[in-house]
Amino acid sequence: MKNQTTGRTFGRVKKVRVGLMRSLARALVLEEKIETTEAKAKSLRPYVEKLVTRAKTDTVANRRLIAARLGNDKEVMNKLFAELGPRYKDVAGGYLRIVKSPRVLEDGRKVAYISFV
Repeated sequence: MKNQTTGRTFGRVKKVRVGLMRSLARALVLEEKIETTEAKAKSLRPYVEKLVTRAKTDTVANRRLIAARLGNDKEVMNKLFAELGPRYKDVAGGYLRIVKSPRVLEDGRKVAYISFV
């Protein structure tokens, strides 16, 4: 019985879904703006905002937590702690913006842009 399951599955098993979120988060942190589907953007926003909130304070515990979430990607961790964390030091939240695009892909998926504010 499936009682009150939350979160989108995207038609994928858990390990593939985790890999999808990691790769989208990596692309967003490095490029600071990506184009994806609306559903993926809505799922990605809280995932990345929690990482940026952790990156505001540079501690060993926060570095290990972010490394666990992103798979020990040093390039992304350096950008989070060196640029994005200090940039949003005085901001309480809401680091990302989702802009919905008017176009729809051939199979009916809605397109959206997600970027840092």
